[in-house]
Amino acid sequence: MINRYTCQNGVRIVLEQIPTVRSVAIGVWIGTGSRNEHPEINGISHFLEHMFFKGTTTRSAKDIAESFDSIGGQVNAFTSKEYTCYYAKVLDTHSKFALDVLADMFFNSTFVEEELNKERNVVLEEIKMYEDTPDDIVHDLLSRAVYEDHSLGYPILGTEETLNTFTGEKLKEYIHERYTPENVVISIAGNVSDAFINEVEKYFGSYTGGNHESRENTPVFHSNQISRKKETEQAHLCLGFEGLKIGHEDIYSLIIVNNVLGGSMSSRLFQEVREQRGLAYSVFSYHSAYQDSGIVTVYGGTGAKQLDLLFETIQETLDKLKQDGITEKEITNTKEQLKGSLMLSLESTNSRMSRNGKNELLLKRHRSLDEIIEQIDQVTKQSADEMARSIFTDQFSVSLISPDGEFPKGLK
Repeated sequence: MINRYTCQNGVRIVLEQIPTVRSVAIGVWIGTGSRNEHPEINGISHFLEHMFFKGTTTRSAKDIAESFDSIGGQVNAFTSKEYTCYYAKVLDTHSKFALDVLADMFFNSTFVEEELNKERNVVLEEIKMYEDTPDDIVHDLLSRAVYEDHSLGYPILGTEETLNTFTGEKLKEYIHERYTPENVVISIAGNVSDAFINEVEKYFGSYTGGNHESRENTPVFHSNQISRKKETEQAHLCLGFEGLKIGHEDIYSLIIVNNVLGGSMSSRLFQEVREQRGLAYSVFSYHSAYQDSGIVTVYGGTGAKQLDLLFETIQETLDKLKQDGITEKEITNTKEQLKGSLMLSLESTNSRMSRNGKNELLLKRHRSLDEIIEQIDQVTKQSADEMARSIFTDQFSVSLISPDGEFPKGLK
């Protein structure tokens, strides 16, 4: 059972007690990411995530690392387009200590110039490493094609130009503006009692921030084509179709359609592109759901000379999916696969903490396991077929990275 509590200042706490484990996962979730940036500060959410590990008024960067190593725990963070999360997983006996260190990082990071310069170089190396992975870059290019100048199309890492402008003062201004109490969720899952909420409130229940003003505007889906010429061994191709926002009532129909199309080894794309034709090692599809929009992405990587055939095969697979629909066997198998994945994920305190934190932050509600299974079971062949026909239209965006940068011949 999930216990929800809102502090007087607006910080929300969600705690799921799991007495059968000996671990505790604690996550500090903030509703801000690259979507909440403007071009001049693109990448600041991610850079700030790095800087929280670089020392506080009482702990050095090494002290923070040793704090968790010395108790056999883990600490990490990540930034997405719509949220940032700092989290730790420790033995239940060290839960209060982990909370103290996370709170220290959150409130007392110093952002000294020396550490800023070192970490700026670290992130620049991260960008360079990213540039060496075209199968990653092509997905960012697709976001830019779909969303154009909207901030959902910005790269999470930012750019070398923007990184060089970040100062300690800028980071503090961004924290004051975006890390406001009503924009923060503390999610805990594991072997702790509900009384742990009081411990969290001692740290996070009284601080104040700036006036949280949302600068989000609803994005428009665009049909564009973006290519980049790059010396690579493969051509990397992405097709992007307009999907559904997070929490949409028909989301499970889309999840099932995506799984049948390219979400597993038994999916149509994997079987046709890889197993039958041997065109690609990696081919898959996935759905990205945001607060007010979504993208269904199809990716495939193949030799440049086979790009035309890869695109043709993907199109044929999509056409067959729309024309003939999904089989009853595919519906049944996919439902069981989704239920199995859901059940297995619940065995991890990290997964439960993440699920609860994200749901509270973005949806402000929590469905029980029985409710989710019921929604999965309610998907019918008719609803799935209608979803496939509505999603996979002629209005889609394309991104490509290849040695010659030339789009497939079959692309209109």
